[in-house]
Amino acid sequence: MHISIVAATFIALFSMTVVATPPPGSSGIEGTIVVSPTRPGPIRKDEGPSVAPVRNAQFAIKAGDATVKTFTTDGEGRFQVALPPGHYVIVREGAPQRVGCWRFEADVVAGQMTKVNWTADSGMR
Repeated sequence: MHISIVAATFIALFSMTVVATPPPGSSGIEGTIVVSPTRPGPIRKDEGPSVAPVRNAQFAIKAGDATVKTFTTDGEGRFQVALPPGHYVIVREGAPQRVGCWRFEADVVAGQMTKVNWTADSGMR
């Protein structure tokens, strides 16, 4: 009787561990990147927002100094990329380091898609 209780407990704990393990590709970053302002000068109340999607732009995802993945936004500035848990820095691919080059950071948790809505500075004033 004692052995069957121990065995049942072991099986229950093992099955919980298997269920708790997230499937590969279930974590990462998804969202939208927009740029603002899109026109110079003051923004008036009667004008629409001075924001536009960052269309078809390449970005590099870095962990430390190493590039771990790249992605390209779609026509609406959206993207989705699978990543293992960790802290990442996202930069515009091939752009010099200055205003408007857009550096973002994100933390990825196991089993979750980190949702972001980033606004990049166009450098326009």
